[in-house]
Amino acid sequence: MSRILWIRLLASLALGLCFLIVVLGAYVRLSDAGLGCPDWPGCYGHLTPAGAEHDQALSATTVVEAGKAWREMIHRYAVGTFGVLILLIAALGIQWRRSTPMAPAYGIALLALVVVQGLLGMLTVTWQLNPLVVTLHLLLGMTTLAALWWLVLTLARSQNRVWKNVIPLFADVIQQARLMAGIGLVVLALQIALGGWTSSNYAATACPDLPTCQNAWWPHADFRDAFVLWRGLGVNYQGGVLDLPARIAIHFTHRLGALVATLALVAAAMTTLRSRVQAAAHTSAVLVLCALGLQLCIGIGMVARGFPLWLATAHNAGAALLLLATVALNCTLRPQR
Repeated sequence: MSRILWIRLLASLALGLCFLIVVLGAYVRLSDAGLGCPDWPGCYGHLTPAGAEHDQALSATTVVEAGKAWREMIHRYAVGTFGVLILLIAALGIQWRRSTPMAPAYGIALLALVVVQGLLGMLTVTWQLNPLVVTLHLLLGMTTLAALWWLVLTLARSQNRVWKNVIPLFADVIQQARLMAGIGLVVLALQIALGGWTSSNYAATACPDLPTCQNAWWPHADFRDAFVLWRGLGVNYQGGVLDLPARIAIHFTHRLGALVATLALVAAAMTTLRSRVQAAAHTSAVLVLCALGLQLCIGIGMVARGFPLWLATAHNAGAALLLLATVALNCTLRPQR
């Protein structure tokens, strides 16, 4: 097996694990298990919740919720395994820098992202689910997922001569498609940030009706208090600390963002489908539309069914899939170097 294939295989494994971690992290957060183990990196001073449960049997002062603790620790075990894979990719990228298209700096940047993610994971627990930290944790997780997917696609393109040598027939249309795809990616990133802020402030249920919110097209909302990023330390944010009008403002803004993101991604996909580019770009555009439709259906279903846990978790998975499709669209529209 060639060196490029080795790195591509490792990157694909890391990509799959990263997607699992993003979804699992959402499940941990949405099931109120984020403080299932209130210390870090262990659980009540132990490597496993089983040790903490044993201590609980010996001490009446320790209260361990086994289900929440195991969910939190399984997420941490997956993150640790993921970190080993990224370390291996970075090391091979440096060692094989003359024979693979991956720049060593790319592997180092991936490793730095994982290190920062680990620090944010620690602060998420020690700062008791601070919304800003939780949102940043989500954003960096999605960034890592997108960076790994870009690496996998780039390595695949480097071995595909037909794809690499395609010359666009209408350069102006291609440039327009690239611009629209880039705008779509930026808008989607902002919408994911809004989704993280909605979840971390427990504002998902603030608008229980659709298409209205609190039975109004423009509900009474406190936008001033809704987007205060920093409220200090020493506060337990589990369950949320905002009043209902502030939560309504967050949720309503997320809905408006969904409309903007939908328009931007549909425009990017349709512009690509109208242009004469390689089939891979057309396929990516179709996947963007499919992932967008799925995410909208999940979002509507969440409200209609009263925000069940499984649909809320699927909403995070849908956001990750939509991000992967949008990244693929941007990658396939870029010239191969």
